[in-house]
Amino acid sequence: MELLLLKDVRKLGHVGDIVEVKIGYARNYLIPQLLATDPTEENIKAIEDEKKQAAAKRARHLKEFETLAEQMADVTVTVEAPANPEGTLYGSVGAKEIAAALQTMGHPVLPEQVILDTPIRTLDNRTVTLEFADEITTQIKLWVVRAGTTEDEHADTEPGSEDDSRFEPDDEDQADDFG
Repeated sequence: MELLLLKDVRKLGHVGDIVEVKIGYARNYLIPQLLATDPTEENIKAIEDEKKQAAAKRARHLKEFETLAEQMADVTVTVEAPANPEGTLYGSVGAKEIAAALQTMGHPVLPEQVILDTPIRTLDNRTVTLEFADEITTQIKLWVVRAGTTEDEHADTEPGSEDDSRFEPDDEDQADDFG
């Protein structure tokens, strides 16, 4: 089935492209999401301006992504995660955690730009691929280290500390209000 794309669809085409897709993909996703329509003469003419604007926007983004990829070529990021003594993580480190760590370092990376085959489940150093566009990728170094806790963090939550007073009523009148 041939469709005219109304918006850019990754790995399919750009605004104004006429693409050949399977009927199910068209009926269940592209058309209901208003990403595509029938390629009639008037639809093609109506989308001409949007096609030019989208091409200019894509060109701007590609330049930004190329600059960002060059800046990130030598980046090393560290992610802390709780792990057992053998080095196996209690959870996993995924694209979200890596993107958050890069963002705290000042790099505008989104989770969908972090490419992982599987979530990371062990303490280790790895090379992670960042894909900003189909043709713009870079690799960063990732260290997954054990999250450390200190005794001072747990001292504040012990029973009998000053913070427990907030759970006890100050006078008898307040105690009667609760039951």
